[in-house]
Amino acid sequence: MTTANQQRQEQAARLDRIEEKIDRMSDAIISLARAEEKIATMAEFGKQQGEQILTLINRVDRLEIAVRDNAATVNVINKLFWIVIATAATAITGMLFIQ
Repeated sequence: MTTANQQRQEQAARLDRIEEKIDRMSDAIISLARAEEKIATMAEFGKQQGEQILTLINRVDRLEIAVRDNAATVNVINKLFWIVIATAATAITGMLFIQ
């Protein structure tokens, strides 16, 4: 009978070891699933960041075009201003010499 009891104890110990290994495997699978979720979240975050960067690049490009247009307008206004000043100075000088 001791052999039967020994066999039962050995089988119980073996089953305990198998259960322990299954528990560890279960924990590992859960950890892998969590890591996969984190990776998916990070990938989605990276995609959103990329879209936001593209939006900002487009805004900067439009702003650059507007600045170029404004610079051209300011140059024209600047030239007109100096033409008016030069004309006024010439007229004033001419009037001073005529009198």
